[in-house]
Amino acid sequence: MIKILGVKSFLKSFYYLKAFMSDLHLIPARFIETEFFDHNSRFITSAGPAFSVDEAQKFIGKIKGKYPDATHHVPAYLIGHGASTIAHCSDDGEPSGTAGRPALSVLQGSGIGNIVLVITRYFGGTKLGTGGLVRAYGDSVRNLLEALPLARRVATTTIMFVIPYTLFEQVQLIISNHFGRIRDKAFGADVTFTVRLADENVDSFKGKLIELTRGQVEFITLEQRDNTIMPLEK
Repeated sequence: MIKILGVKSFLKSFYYLKAFMSDLHLIPARFIETEFFDHNSRFITSAGPAFSVDEAQKFIGKIKGKYPDATHHVPAYLIGHGASTIAHCSDDGEPSGTAGRPALSVLQGSGIGNIVLVITRYFGGTKLGTGGLVRAYGDSVRNLLEALPLARRVATTTIMFVIPYTLFEQVQLIISNHFGRIRDKAFGADVTFTVRLADENVDSFKGKLIELTRGQVEFITLEQRDNTIMPLEK
């Protein structure tokens, strides 16, 4: 049976593949939680970006505080990318090798770095056995990765420009195609946009707007940042 991927799933698979073939360093775009049940046990997977061991440990502590009555809190994190990655996991009371290691293994195979997660388990009364635990904790991470919004940490420039209303829809499309983030829109005699872009996309973006407006657009640089989390999804 052939599985037809949706646009979101296709793009995510593309970015995962590209992460292994280039220096595209994927990270979580934001905090996210997913959950599923296995033989009445509830597994909640919480994840987010972390750029140091200290940030990861604080995240883990926060999740433990959020679910203080849970049976287990199984953490795993990857700080950095490639050969410089710091990896950590723990079984947190589950049988050795049945929780943290399977979770970390799936995470390491994703191509994502600078990520921390905690799998919170509420025991449902039925023992899953060694194989069942390995599958459940691995599946917890797989389910999370399927829903996880992706981003990169890149240098960005925020610019402001004014365009006529007749070009409004076209400009929004150009912003989307360059993975820009609209910070503000002001409506007056014309439309004033404030947009944040990855530095690598700024020249191409400006070129498209200059072409669209036949040179009748001016850009004002408002801010430049070295490390901005820029989501990949349009």
